[in-house]
Amino acid sequence: MRLPKIMQFRAKSEPTIALINIVFLMLIFFLVAAQVAPPLERGLDLVETQKLEGKVPPDAMVVMPDGLMKFRGAQVTPQQYVTIMQEENGTIEQVRLVPDRELSAVHLIEIGNTLRENGVAKIMIVTERSLDGS
Repeated sequence: MRLPKIMQFRAKSEPTIALINIVFLMLIFFLVAAQVAPPLERGLDLVETQKLEGKVPPDAMVVMPDGLMKFRGAQVTPQQYVTIMQEENGTIEQVRLVPDRELSAVHLIEIGNTLRENGVAKIMIVTERSLDGS
């Protein structure tokens, strides 16, 4: 009696080489495409700002969380702020807003639109920046 031939199963090879090539090419691409910051000058010591007291720029309008706007300690409207700045500087090219963190974005946009309607071309929003990412 003759036994049937056992079928030989050949394992298919996995395309790991192709995957390694793709990952290597992506690594090379990102290394070439990345912008590398130039090193600081030797002997340069950066200013420490940990103990500085935060101060508002003198020509900035502060917007409180409830939408109350203040300029140099007095309550103002966007129109009054533009008028004061025009009287002091003649022309008004840009304004600085210092919004509170809790101010809603919708209210901030409304203030920006009102300032634009009153002739302000550039609105700069003053924010907090940290070097340690926090």
